[in-house]
Amino acid sequence: MKQRTIVIMAAIILVASVGVGWYLTRPTQKESLIVSTTSSLYETGFLDVLKTQFEKRYPRYNVSFISQGTGLAIQTAKNGDADMILVHDPTQEKAFLTDGYGVNRKIVAYNFYIMVGPAADLAKVTGLSPVEALKKIAAEGPKGNAIWVSRGDNSGTHSKEKALWKLAGLNLTMLKRQNVEGTNNPWYLEAGSTMTATLQLANQKNAYTLTDVASFLKNSKSGNIQLVKVVDSGKDTLNVYSAISCNPQKNTRGKYEASMALIKYIASDEGQTLFRDYGVQEYGSVLFKPWITTLKTNSDPTLIQWVKDYAYIDGSDCPTQYRLNPGDLYG
Repeated sequence: MKQRTIVIMAAIILVASVGVGWYLTRPTQKESLIVSTTSSLYETGFLDVLKTQFEKRYPRYNVSFISQGTGLAIQTAKNGDADMILVHDPTQEKAFLTDGYGVNRKIVAYNFYIMVGPAADLAKVTGLSPVEALKKIAAEGPKGNAIWVSRGDNSGTHSKEKALWKLAGLNLTMLKRQNVEGTNNPWYLEAGSTMTATLQLANQKNAYTLTDVASFLKNSKSGNIQLVKVVDSGKDTLNVYSAISCNPQKNTRGKYEASMALIKYIASDEGQTLFRDYGVQEYGSVLFKPWITTLKTNSDPTLIQWVKDYAYIDGSDCPTQYRLNPGDLYG
């Protein structure tokens, strides 16, 4: 009897040990975080690096990115299908905040747009300012000496392009109408797609287009395009990236804590270093420059003022009325 009791107890202990071992080693369920974002960050590969490093630091989270133009990225978040946005259009970002969909906006990085085109440069725009280049392209297009390819997708890049046409004093609606109705040489085309697709179309058509410098370097390096830079960057072609958490009072996914963890990571010294280092070895240039590092070190006062003038809202990257338990995010 004693022997049988000992066997039963041993079996119970064994089963219990296996159960405890399984419990301790069982795979943990990671919390999903969905980020709706712009195509330039995604297509350059930067977000792969960000995901890897963030998840290494915070293994409880699994980050997924939805890559779209800024307009669609913001709409996805409004629809409740994302937890935060990482985009580059201050005007649309401000509306996202004021309409109550977003909180805790944080400017995290910047680079510049440039104009690229065929090496032959029949429109003779090389070296001109962006505004003068657009005027020249609009004049030469109907003559058959220039084709312009627009993103045409309400992205941050498209918003910048429309702002430049306005600065040039040209009515874009009128130009597009004349392009279709009044010439045998249609010169204004709309890709309605991502930056890479737009660059590829411009390359096929020997056309000019506006692109962020990161996407241009990536596609040039990979051999996707043979276009060359014709108009360099400057104040009018500044490109600023911001992260914004979805307002938990409107967003039903309930991932506010996770989104704030990612925003704070991007804003941290470690996150800013990812921006600073990405692309240097492969492309010989930084693709996305770290804004917070630049601001802290005051390394370029002129550039800092440009960013503030262009991307700040009422003197701040996020006015206090649009902040929700931000902790030390603005400290």
